[in-house]
Amino acid sequence: MTERPGGYALNAPQAAPSAGSPTAPGAGVRGRGARSNASGRYEAFAREAFDDGWTEADAPAPRLGTTILKDASRSIVATNRSPDISFDQSINPYRGCEHGCIYCYARPSHAYWGYSPGLDFESVIFAKPEGPALLEAFFNRPGYRPKPIVIGANTDAWQPVERRLQHTREILKVFARYRHPVSFITKSALVLRDLDILGPMAADGLAKGAISVTTLDRRLARDMEPRAAAPHRRLDAIRGLSEAGLPVTLMMAPIIPALNDNEIEAVFKAGAEAGAVNASYVLLRLPLEIKDLFREWLQTARPDAAGRVMSLIRQMRGGRDYDPQWGTRGRGQGPLAELIVNRVRAAIRRYGLTAPRTELDFSKFERPLGSAGQPSLF
Repeated sequence: MTERPGGYALNAPQAAPSAGSPTAPGAGVRGRGARSNASGRYEAFAREAFDDGWTEADAPAPRLGTTILKDASRSIVATNRSPDISFDQSINPYRGCEHGCIYCYARPSHAYWGYSPGLDFESVIFAKPEGPALLEAFFNRPGYRPKPIVIGANTDAWQPVERRLQHTREILKVFARYRHPVSFITKSALVLRDLDILGPMAADGLAKGAISVTTLDRRLARDMEPRAAAPHRRLDAIRGLSEAGLPVTLMMAPIIPALNDNEIEAVFKAGAEAGAVNASYVLLRLPLEIKDLFREWLQTARPDAAGRVMSLIRQMRGGRDYDPQWGTRGRGQGPLAELIVNRVRAAIRRYGLTAPRTELDFSKFERPLGSAGQPSLF
């Protein structure tokens, strides 16, 4: 057991570095996405690694284990007021994500807890073991009326630690018991483990999902999303969910100019062949610390394309690395952004990803006998 500030370690095969602890810039850590671990923006003292010349060029990449801390949050349902998001309630059973996707827009949130959006984000994971009980309490509130809730809107609910902890599975059981509709987004094939819950819910109009497929290039996926499921496994997830009766949306998120935009048509075609019924996309977003982490990654993983990638991004963001304006932050602006929109629309039509968005059935919500607010007959 490795003690860490803010909680206790449920599992620590190898202690992760403390927030802001230096990692040789550009050296990388085996199996991780970020190349560094600079301290977050709220810290009183900033720490950043530098190469003092003593690191051997051919030294093996260091390993970094995962530390899991207990999240003592008193609520499990988060809300947002973003006008360009189709839902205002979500559940994230974990803070931080082992998938290590270098582009992840959730990375800056780790700074709120005193950890780095870099390597800490993917190696120090906050788990919510009280999540199922908190969700029951949420459903049992007097006057509660069901409305859309999305699982995994910020960090992946089926990331590697879920295989052992099963917090997401237990939360799904609560949704099923209360007959409350649920939707989800993931890039993990582990979601297929829970078809015994999701399948019957879908048959009652209570479940739908989205699978994120960023690229079909296994090497690019390994570099960019080091611990996420391989592309073919995500297509398997689409196929398995579809065969179990769930309406599945293919998400190409993010599209990165000069890196994976050449695959738009191929990804949409593969998703349609696997059983997806509709599709969408998000243009790369680089808020706060992500812009530096992404540039650093580009310089080491794709140095030949780094300059072009960033130039094209700025062309779609009004000359900046990122424009947070509602409505355009996920689509960009300008001729290049318009070209991507047109290609996506054409691919959706060409491959039949045109099914109307599935409306879940909120009329079936009911509190089980014996739950708070619903007395037992015995």
